[in-house]
Amino acid sequence: MSQTSVADTLREYLSLLELLDDAYWEAGTIRDKDLLYDIISIFHQEVAELNKLSIQDHHYPYEVITEGIRRVVPQLERLDEERHEIIQRTQTLTDFRDIMSSVQGILEEQLRTI
Repeated sequence: MSQTSVADTLREYLSLLELLDDAYWEAGTIRDKDLLYDIISIFHQEVAELNKLSIQDHHYPYEVITEGIRRVVPQLERLDEERHEIIQRTQTLTDFRDIMSSVQGILEEQLRTI
């Protein structure tokens, strides 16, 4: 299996960020908002670093840049387990499931290579 490219990873992370932003505003408790904000912050840092790369480098295999992205997996797992309580809108929940599986695949691939 070939590694995910920087461009594909960036696309998935940006899609996840958009959904997490929606979920943040839809969340009903401060606890849920805190969890979402923490995840959003970590992915924003990684995306900011990926955006510093040259466009010509976007075809290369993705490698984790920030330390936070290595530690985000437990929060993502918790969000995935509690998604029915945290994410209120049906459309956001449906889209989240699709994006989440892609992002988790990328992160698992990266953690195996570390």
